[in-house]
Amino acid sequence: MRRGDMSTRERILDAAEKILRTRGVALATTKEIAQASKVSEPTLYKYFDDKERLLLAVLKERLPGPSRISVRPGVGDVEDNLAELAHAALDFYQQSIPMLGALLADPKRMAAHRVAMNRHGGGPDKAAAIFANYLQAEQAIDRIRPDADPNAVASLLVGACFHAAFLRYYAEGPTATAAPRATAEALTRSVVRPLLPLSASHGQ
Repeated sequence: MRRGDMSTRERILDAAEKILRTRGVALATTKEIAQASKVSEPTLYKYFDDKERLLLAVLKERLPGPSRISVRPGVGDVEDNLAELAHAALDFYQQSIPMLGALLADPKRMAAHRVAMNRHGGGPDKAAAIFANYLQAEQAIDRIRPDADPNAVASLLVGACFHAAFLRYYAEGPTATAAPRATAEALTRSVVRPLLPLSASHGQ
C-alpha cells in the first residue's frame, strides 16, 4: 500500500475510533466518519466494505485486547499468562462497551450487526476462543488438569472480565480509569488456580 493510502486509512480509523466511542456503532454513520476524516464516503468504502468492517479494524488495531497478547503454551507461568490475557480483556471490554452497548436495545440492528460480523470473521465469541485454545494447549502438556473443561473455564474467565469492566464503566462512565492488573490477577486466580496440578499451583 502506498504511503498516501496508509495515511488516509489511519485518518479514517482515527475518526472512527473517536466517533464510535462517543456515539456507538448503532448511531454512528459512515457519512459522518468520512466527513471527520476529510474524505468522501466512496473513498471510505474503498478501505472498509461497511461499518462493521470499520468497527472490526478499530477494535483490533486501536483497542487493547487478548488477540494482541502473545502467550505461548509451556512458556512462563500458566496463571501469569492467563492474567495477562485477562488484563487485556478487561481493557478491551471497558473501551468497547460504549461502542456496542446501544445495539442491545435495537433487535433489528443487532441482527444485522451479527450477520455482518459473522461475514467478516468477528464476534464476541473470539475472546473466549483465545483463552480456550491456550488452556487446551496447556492441558495437552499437563500444565492444566486433565479433568478441566477449557471452554467452560474460558467462558467463566471472559465473563468475569466483562462483568468487572461493565461495573467499572457503570460506576465511573466513559472517563473511567483502566482496571489495574491486580483485578485481572484476582479473577484469574479464583477461576484457574483449582485447575492447576498441585505441583504448579502457587503456594502449594
